[in-house]
Amino acid sequence: MADQWHHYIDGHSQAPSSGEYLRSFDPCAGQAAARVASGNAGDVERAVAAAATAAPAWRSRRPIERGRILLAIARAIRDKAAELADLERLETGKPQWQAPFEIEIAAQYFEFYGGLTNVFQGETINLGAGYHSYTVREPYGVVGVITPWNAPLNQAARAIAPALAAGNTVVAKPSEFTSGTTVALAQMACEACGLPPGVLNVVLGAGDVAGAALVSQPLVRKVAFTGSVRAGREIGRIAAERIIPLTLELGGKSPNIIFDDADLTQAIPGAVRAFTANAGQVCLAGSRLLVQASIHDQVVAGLTQAVGALRVGPAADATVGPLTTEAQYRRVRSYFDVARQEGARAIVGGELAPDEAWREGWFVPPTIYVGVRNDMRIAREEIFGPVLVVIPFADEAEAIRIANDTSYGLAAGIWTRDVSRVHRVAAAVEAGQIYVNEYQAGGVETPLGGYKNSGYGREKGIEALHHYTQLKCITIKL
Repeated sequence: MADQWHHYIDGHSQAPSSGEYLRSFDPCAGQAAARVASGNAGDVERAVAAAATAAPAWRSRRPIERGRILLAIARAIRDKAAELADLERLETGKPQWQAPFEIEIAAQYFEFYGGLTNVFQGETINLGAGYHSYTVREPYGVVGVITPWNAPLNQAARAIAPALAAGNTVVAKPSEFTSGTTVALAQMACEACGLPPGVLNVVLGAGDVAGAALVSQPLVRKVAFTGSVRAGREIGRIAAERIIPLTLELGGKSPNIIFDDADLTQAIPGAVRAFTANAGQVCLAGSRLLVQASIHDQVVAGLTQAVGALRVGPAADATVGPLTTEAQYRRVRSYFDVARQEGARAIVGGELAPDEAWREGWFVPPTIYVGVRNDMRIAREEIFGPVLVVIPFADEAEAIRIANDTSYGLAAGIWTRDVSRVHRVAAAVEAGQIYVNEYQAGGVETPLGGYKNSGYGREKGIEALHHYTQLKCITIKL
């Protein structure tokens, strides 16, 4: 396994022009794992130039030929799944069971979009006799893709696959903490799957240097970003000055609503998965649990028991792994003090356990707070760790009010047996994804995006292809 990662530009591994490197870390041990190229504006310029040079030929290829290459990439990911999973575990600390799942989802993105390249078409518009009017969807050209550290290959594939399927070329900038699998993807795609040099490039480095340079590059005509609201605002500022479109997926504080008629044998374990999956480092996490007051105590007792059965730590059979970065580890821990100051009560967790196996890594125990009001910081701010706040509500109207009383709007969960209630509440809740009786349901086929501060644009599904193409209308007087 590589202990040094370079840029991948124009089909070749390239050292940073500055000669400088950053460090990535093993979150399970808190120790340095690899050196990562520290890219600068010059490196980004080379990558974008390579993508721009490759763009006309890639755009001109028959869609079915682009699709075959994407399908070959999907097969290659599956063939190398064990190696990619090992690499992702080293960089992210994901438990043994989780990383292979993430790798499989990455393969599915290329599989899905590889099958759509030759069916995505425009339409004919009837203007009456004497005219022929029609639309076509065309690629932007060079697309910049900036991804976070919580699901590196999954989220890289989520943006790269539809961008390539639509005929764009790509320069990807993964998180400096989790660069390996994105570089490995580009190498496989170009060296084993027939993707032409320059069509997919990877530049490594810090977000405020390499990422900002990528968004500022004149030849980049579209950017897809997943990350924090703060970084999204800065990228949006640069993009607004350049008048280029963005897809922004910026996280959330998603409400997960359990009504008193819900099947608690499903709702309770579902609520636990919703805030502990990937150690809570999920933009869609159901981190605000709204529970109807009549079943509040019953649900809390069930949550306590279910969380007590989870296994946290570096062991192969662990259920919950570490936080991926030391900064995030310290941030999540700081909310324990915030919660105490606000008067919330931890019924599980709320402090670091004295387990020797946790001492070196960035492990945080799953934590559940009760006695929480929706105006508290722990109920309003995205903690991005395995922390759940439980808020009671009296009736449907209050549940909807609390659910919508947030600056975010990425996802929401609804647990009820009442089909009429499902439709009423789903229509009223301000979120881009609504999950009913299974939190985070769906697959690569379903669109993903947010309302309010959770961003705009959509990833996944056929809808994503609309965001990686621009519409041209052609009208002919006959």
